[in-house]
This record gives sequence, structure tokens and C-alpha cells, in this order.
Amino acid sequence: MFFTIVSGDGMDMFDIATDKDTQDGVISVGKPLQPLDFEKKPSYTVEIQVQNTQVDPRFMSAGSKDMATVRIGVEDVDEPPLFYKASYLMEVKEDAAVGVAVGSVSAMDPDGARSMVKYSIDRRTDMDRLFNVHPGNGSVFLLRTLDREESAWHNISVTATEFNNPRQSSHVPVYIRLLDINDNAPTFATIYETFVCERTKAGQRIQTVSAVDADEPSTGHKFFFSLAPEGTHHSNFTVRDNGDNTAGILTRRASYSRLHQSVYLVPVVITDGDYPMQSSTGTLTVRVCTCDREGNMELCNAEALSSSPGLSTGALIAILLCAIILLMIVVLFTALKRQRKQEPLIISKEDVRDNVVSYNDEGGGEEDTQAFDIGALRHPDAAAALEESAKQRRDIIPTDTLLYPPHRRPTPATSGLIMPPVSMASRDNGDVCEFINQRVLENDCNPTAPPYDSLATYAYEGAGSVAESLSSLGSASSEGEQDYHYLSDWGPRFRKLADLYVADDSDFS
Repeated sequence: MFFTIVSGDGMDMFDIATDKDTQDGVISVGKPLQPLDFEKKPSYTVEIQVQNTQVDPRFMSAGSKDMATVRIGVEDVDEPPLFYKASYLMEVKEDAAVGVAVGSVSAMDPDGARSMVKYSIDRRTDMDRLFNVHPGNGSVFLLRTLDREESAWHNISVTATEFNNPRQSSHVPVYIRLLDINDNAPTFATIYETFVCERTKAGQRIQTVSAVDADEPSTGHKFFFSLAPEGTHHSNFTVRDNGDNTAGILTRRASYSRLHQSVYLVPVVITDGDYPMQSSTGTLTVRVCTCDREGNMELCNAEALSSSPGLSTGALIAILLCAIILLMIVVLFTALKRQRKQEPLIISKEDVRDNVVSYNDEGGGEEDTQAFDIGALRHPDAAAALEESAKQRRDIIPTDTLLYPPHRRPTPATSGLIMPPVSMASRDNGDVCEFINQRVLENDCNPTAPPYDSLATYAYEGAGSVAESLSSLGSASSEGEQDYHYLSDWGPRFRKLADLYVADDSDFS
């Protein structure tokens, strides 16, 4: 069977199709220009026709078509509030006071219950909190003062919510445009660098200036230029308004002296033509320069030269000072390095002896050996005896009191001690102490000895030893007569030595 909607007020709202399995006619919502709305039209009526797709001759007399009337009802559902406009455009002057109303929005509940609606601003669209809305009547008003020069437009979003069902809400965009107020004074369009030649003529134009204004009057900008009242008396320059929002700076004299005055300050008053009228004073700096015959600048004052590209005089002086300081550091370092190089104390390799050199005494030369008379300081009584002998050296006093004969105990000759580094062929080595005193006396009385202090070291053990003397010099006893058992009393370090000597004696016997 084939179903069709032939008439009714729902022809544009609904469609019908045949179910292939059950051959039923299925009515569905089509693609209407307007959505279904219970508040606008709660029901629809349609006429539906049905017929067989294949004609049966047996039913020709009864007809192959049939008609039916179908009434369709729209059910009511809870819908969010609906604004009367899709968007709102509002205007306010930028000098409006806080609390002034900018405009209002309106929304209603489309449901039959007609619930109350409250309004609010989506703060994500108004982070600075410049605006607010009345929750009951939807009036938008200012929370803070506005400035068109900072932001000429503000876009916010207002939300309408049902009282009975807060989940039902809707949003609408609100565009707020700020109207301009003449609250800014005009200023120079740029920073002008103006110069005048020393040789010029009166009435010569040296600069053309223009102005800008942050305000945007509806009739366009109109600027007026004039010389400030404080600069009209004894002024070297004048201002001529060209009538096209520009002005020319003219000279009043035929010559200027760079040495007399190198810089002139020209105050220029700029006024706009809007209401309320705003004006400002801009200062134009004019430098006096030396020019060629064609009027091209050749040389200006020191301030102008300092702004030219390249290194300034101060920078060159700083670089020169740095170079001088570095040179002085190098010279000082070289001088210190040379002072460190000193001659060695022993120049000749053959002249090798033990020397004690004193640097903390200012001597009187080679002949002044009294400064090094250390013995005289230790033994002042022997100083008088030293002066009697002209052959004796004055820096060391010959006396045997410096050496003390030790209390020796007979020891074997095989003790391994180092012998004195002198020859013993012609000397009586019976007493080492006597031998050393003789050698010291000979050195003191030697007039050919060098005039400096000498330190001679001899292998004399001296007195005060725990083990007494182990030297065999001056010992009249033989090896066989020695008793080495006393070595065991000296401690564990000498027990091994005592065992060796006792073992050697037993082997010989």
C-alpha cells in the first residue's frame, strides 16, 4: 500500500511512509521551517490517502483508494527562557558616572506556567567587573568608569534563568560601544630634530610640524598652532599655522651664533577644534649649526655631535686609559720578575762548605767582623783576652768551655761510629776532646781564614747520653775484657745487640 498526506495544516510539518513488513503508514516529523511549539500551535490535522500499488480487478467496483483524517497533538515540555532579541547593542559615553544605566535586556518563559526570570552577567566575559545587571528588570549599569582610548568596545554575555527551575537558562550577547568625549589634548606627531644655520635669513622655514589626538571626533580633527605667550617676547622664531593641521617654524633673525647660544627652545601651543576645547604646549628644540652654501648641516654643537654615530670622545679616553693601565701592569710584573732572580750564595763549585749567613744585621763591610762576634755575646769575659792576639779571628772566641768532655765508658772499636773527618796521622788521638779544641784554636788563630762565620761539625758525641760513649777512642781495654750483659738493661732495642756480642765472645773462647 502507498500512503500520502493530501491536505491539512500539518502537510509542511509531517511526513508519512509505508512500513514494508507490516504495510502500516508511519507518520514522522519532517523538516519544517519552524520547530514544533506547543505555545504557538498545540495540534495539527492532516488528511491521509492510501491505495494499492497493484490494482485488483475484483475490487474495481469498490474502488482502490481510501481516505482518513488524522489529528496530531503537540505535548508541552519545560523550555528555557527566551530573549526577545538575538543580541543587544548599547552605547554609553566614556565619561559616564558609576551606576549609570547603559541599557536593558528582556526574556520570558515560553511555557504556559510563565515562570519568573532572573538575570546575571557571565563573569568570564567581564573579568574586570565593569558592568552589572539588575536581576529583576535586566538593566545593565556601570560598576567602574570607562575610557574609550583604552578600549572602545566591551562584549559581555547576559544569562536569564528560571526561578522555579535553575537548570533552565539561556544566554544573549550584549555589545557595548563607548562614545567619544574630547578629553585628550593634541600633541606633536613625533619628536622633531630641528636645526638652523648660522647664516640664514629672516622668515626662513626650518621645520614643519603636525599633531595627533587620541580622541576621534565625529567631524574629524582640526588643529591650531601658535607660539606660546611666554615665547612671544624677544623670540628668535615664530610659528605660522598652515590651516591644514600643520604649522611652519620660521626664523626672525638673519644670523645666529653657535658660540653665543647653541640651542633654542621654542614653545608651541596646539589646540583642537572640538568641544570642550583641549590644548597642550609642545617644546621644539632648535640647534644652531654650521652649514654650507646649499644649507646642508656641517657641524653642530657638542650635544649634537655626541648623538652622531661612532665613538664619542669619552669612549676614546676610556679606551686609552685602559690601555695605559694594562701597560703599567705588564711593566710592574716584569720588574718583579727580575727582582726574584738573585745570585746564588756559593758562586764557585769548589768553594763548598757549611755556611750560616745572617741577613738581619747591617754590617760595616769586610773589615767589620765585630758584628758577627757571636762568641763575645755568649762569653763577654773572654772578649778582653781575644783583643790581645792580633792573629786570632774576632768573630769566634777560642775557648774550650764550649766543648764539654763527656764521661765515656769503654766500648768496643767495632761499634760502627763515624770517625772525625780529619787526618789522625800527626795528632795524638788519645782524647778526642783535646783534638777538637786544638782544631778550633788553630782555625781561630788562622789569619788567612775567610772573614765570615763558619760552622764546623765534628763527630763528638758529647756528655749526657744514657748509653754514655760507645767510641773506642781512648779506650785501653781490649775486646775480650768487655762485658756486654749490661746492654740488656737498656731496653728491648739493645737486647738483640747484647745477644750478638755475647755469642761472638763464646765463639772466640
